[in-house]
Order: sequence, then C-alpha cells, then structure tokens
Amino acid sequence: MNIKIVKKYLLSCFLLTIPVLLWNIVFANKLPKDFQPEVFSKDIPAFVKYGENISRIAVFMITVFMPLSISEKIQKQGILIYITGILLYFGSWLELIYFPYSGWSNSIAGFMAPAYTPLLWLIGIGITGNSFYFKLPYKRWFFISASVIFLIFHNFHAITIYLRTH
Repeated sequence: MNIKIVKKYLLSCFLLTIPVLLWNIVFANKLPKDFQPEVFSKDIPAFVKYGENISRIAVFMITVFMPLSISEKIQKQGILIYITGILLYFGSWLELIYFPYSGWSNSIAGFMAPAYTPLLWLIGIGITGNSFYFKLPYKRWFFISASVIFLIFHNFHAITIYLRTH
C-alpha cells in the first residue's frame, strides 16, 4: 500500500470527527438511563433507525474524502464554528451527566441538546472543507445537506424517546 495515499486520507476532515467519536465512546454509558440502549433504541421505527444510521455513515464517510486545510479565511471561520459546536455538544452531555434531574436536562431543549448541537460542528466541517480528493467539484451544501438529513433522523429519534419517557 502506498504510504502517500494513506497519509492523504489520514489528513482529511475525518480528523475533525475523532473528538466526537472518542467522546461518545468514553461518555455514552454515563448518560442518564433514557439515553442507554435498552431505552434509547427500543421500538424505534425501522425507517428512522435505518435512515439515521445510513445518513450518519454517509456523513462520516464524506469527511474521509475531504482534505483538511485551513488556509482560506472561510476555512478559519469554519474551524471557529466547529470549535463552538464541539464545546456546546460536549457541554450538553456534561449537563445531562452531572445534572440529570435539573430543569434543563428534563426539558425538551436540554434532553435533545446532544441531538441538535451537532448542527454547528457539522456546519463547521462543511465550511472547513473546500474540495474532495476525487474529481467531483466540492460544494459546501452537499456535505451540509447530508448532515441535515442525518440530524432530521437523529432529532426525530431523540424527540420520540423524550415524548415516550417524559
């Protein structure tokens, strides 16, 4: 295998998803019971479950084909949006983990925050990207649209659980 090709794909926008993936792996089991698989995955309609998982995979796969570069002003703005989104996303989890009985955590906005705050960090990734490794012209709306489709399913899933448990 050509090391240059491997290095090229390692230096992709996928790097920006790694903090989220690691965060989810480390902290998912610390979330309140409504977020644990036995509750959160129970009786979700197949259309929602498959739509969410397929669109999630698509979003993360697209990042593999987007070179990570922060040379243009708009890309720097994208990184700032990404960082803001990551901080809000992590904060939404911490609120649920450390204050599960607070008014915020039990409100629809607080419960669903981990489902809607990814919009910012995903938009940040979409703005940071400016090309693909292959000959398809890069349009920011393509990645952002795929992200919005994922978030529609993801938020529908979260609101379904909220309405069922609260």
